[in-house]
Amino acid sequence: HVQLVESGGGLVQPGGSLRLSCVASGFAIDSAYVRWNRQASGKGMEYLGGIIPDGSPIYADSVKGRITISRDNAANTIYLQLSSLKEDDTAMYYCAKGLLSGQGTQVTVS
Repeated sequence: HVQLVESGGGLVQPGGSLRLSCVASGFAIDSAYVRWNRQASGKGMEYLGGIIPDGSPIYADSVKGRITISRDNAANTIYLQLSSLKEDDTAMYYCAKGLLSGQGTQVTVS
């Protein structure tokens, strides 16, 4: 059973940083492309980046310079770090593999 579970969201002050986790089950994260997306209230899904099987990260231009995506193969977990947070970063953050997404974790910057 393939599942993704995000955590680590919460209330963060502007200028701060966050680290989100995505625990995968049912597949090995080093065998798949896993990505991070976010969706702000009333807006469409925004792609942030991902990490490919060889461990190389890919970042969207919109957040490049502020984002780091990494993984821990032993823990089967993917991480998202985002720094210099702005109110515009307020959104539900999701990790995804193919058409499967987790339930998301809410980040509020205020």
